[in-house]
Amino acid sequence: MHAKPKIVVTNLIFPETRQLLDRHASVEQNESQDPWSPAEVTERCRNAFGVLTFMTDLIDRRFIEACPDLRIVGAALKGFDNVDVAACTDAGVWVSIVPDLLTVPTAELAVGMMLSLGRSIPAADDQIRSSGFSGWRPSFYGAGLAGSTVGIFGFGCVGRAIAERLTGFHCRILAWDAAVAEPPESLACNVTMADRDRLLAESDFLVLALPLNPETLHTFDRGTIARVKRGARIVNPARGSLVDEAAIADAIDAGHLAGYAADVFECEDWAREPRPNEIEPRLRRRGAPTVLTPHIGSAVTSVRKEIERSAAESIIDVINGRIPRYAVNDINGVSDAQPSARQNIS
Repeated sequence: MHAKPKIVVTNLIFPETRQLLDRHASVEQNESQDPWSPAEVTERCRNAFGVLTFMTDLIDRRFIEACPDLRIVGAALKGFDNVDVAACTDAGVWVSIVPDLLTVPTAELAVGMMLSLGRSIPAADDQIRSSGFSGWRPSFYGAGLAGSTVGIFGFGCVGRAIAERLTGFHCRILAWDAAVAEPPESLACNVTMADRDRLLAESDFLVLALPLNPETLHTFDRGTIARVKRGARIVNPARGSLVDEAAIADAIDAGHLAGYAADVFECEDWAREPRPNEIEPRLRRRGAPTVLTPHIGSAVTSVRKEIERSAAESIIDVINGRIPRYAVNDINGVSDAQPSARQNIS
């Protein structure tokens, strides 16, 4: 009887996912809430057939060269900027992602963050918890979505899902995407495609739904932020390094931006060299007009179970000699399951 191939799982997973993998492989799993260090991931994967990887991992050329038996990187992600796909392809290693399951929960969170930021919900909640409540006062006046202009930067799956969820809020929706000229027919009555300058100048809320790559790094730098409508709010459920967090903080301090909401942060983007090692402190200070969540865009229990299952099934495909579902590279010249590299949010 042949020994089962070794599969490394770098983060805590649901028992159902583990049971699925156990039927096909010898599984070595991180049982902790805390991620393994890059060095530990590398050491554990040196003789592994596959790895089920997450946002906390950097799969670069050095890692691939240290793991000569590796044949599949099954990413429980939609965005895969932390994986060097070219290095994997050169070494004959498949890379698979989970393209669609994260779209809806990420869009839902983006709308929730817009409401929370505009209506100062975290600050109001904090006041009651810290000071109690003695009745209505003329305070915490903010901005609602009705009658506002929302600009969506990036109109792929997530950008469209955000627009769909905004249509009932009676706001004007503008969208920009270098690869999209017209909105889909289902959104044609509700969304106007516009250029970047118009979005910056007219939007009360700017929502980022772009992938992170060398072209989009710091899309919102000091120069871009200076062109944003005064009093606007920026919402980032996509990737932290789409913005310069220090520049965001400067604009808030200067009164140019009314607030910033983020589920993602520059310090998470492993592929950046160098990268910050913490969130900009001014964004975290108590009383700042910010809404910050710890990368919970896909943190819906049923969705996370499906994400893990999809990533595990891609690994099992390769164990059984098949092309992995949702492969983003082609090591055989025959891959028939390649989603667009613009799939962008984990």
